[in-house]
Amino acid sequence: MQPSRDLSRLLEIMAALRDPKTGCPWDIEQDFASIRHYTIEEAYEVADAIEREDYDDLREELGDLLLQPVFHAQMAAERGYFDMGDVIESITQKLIRRHPHVFGEEAANGAKGVKIQWDAIKAEERASKAAKRNREASLLDDVAHTLPSLARAEKLAKRAASVGFDWPDTASVIAKAREELDEVAEAAQSGDRDAIREELGDLLFAVANLARHLGIEGEAALRDANLKFTRRFSHVEARAREDGIPIEEAGLERLDGYWNEIRRADKGE
Repeated sequence: MQPSRDLSRLLEIMAALRDPKTGCPWDIEQDFASIRHYTIEEAYEVADAIEREDYDDLREELGDLLLQPVFHAQMAAERGYFDMGDVIESITQKLIRRHPHVFGEEAANGAKGVKIQWDAIKAEERASKAAKRNREASLLDDVAHTLPSLARAEKLAKRAASVGFDWPDTASVIAKAREELDEVAEAAQSGDRDAIREELGDLLFAVANLARHLGIEGEAALRDANLKFTRRFSHVEARAREDGIPIEEAGLERLDGYWNEIRRADKGE
């Protein structure tokens, strides 16, 4: 078996790996559930390569991500559900259907017009899927439960906002976030773990709404904050080593001092 630029070769390799007699024992043992977390993980690794602007890594990570639908499609084909050709046909149908201004006769009045058209087509698709399941469609039907919670909160709120269910302005969302923070503090004083969990969830949802109103992707902002914290804490660890003090024995005052060093440096002070 030789590498190739053709998708057909990748399909052949995956089929060989899954061959019950001559394939790889690990690949043979897998099912949809056992590899689903790899699918999510590979998507994050693609995003990471993009953020680092490492295009050699991006090429490799895109290949790893591409393997996931091929793996799922192979397992589906073995069970008679569908194959990779069905997957490709499905997405090509969807792209053609959702772009009538490119592949049909309809005109689109700029990007805003395309967005309106796209939303209308997606609403039709939701209604069609709901009808097949013998129930009414909901605006929230296709907001995946497996999205990171912060990203899902933003998407849920955005869908609701599309029909006018939204705060009138950013100031109102800030006020709501402050209200929720006060309720977290009140719940914390009560010691009621269930109440604390609920109020904390409400606070996080309000913050996700605030990010949406400010035009910021909350998930990306939190990811950047995680990176900043990691970099700054690495400085704290390095300074403790320089001073010959085990970090667990340094004490909060000293650690705060180290932290403030890098914080001031970041601000150019």
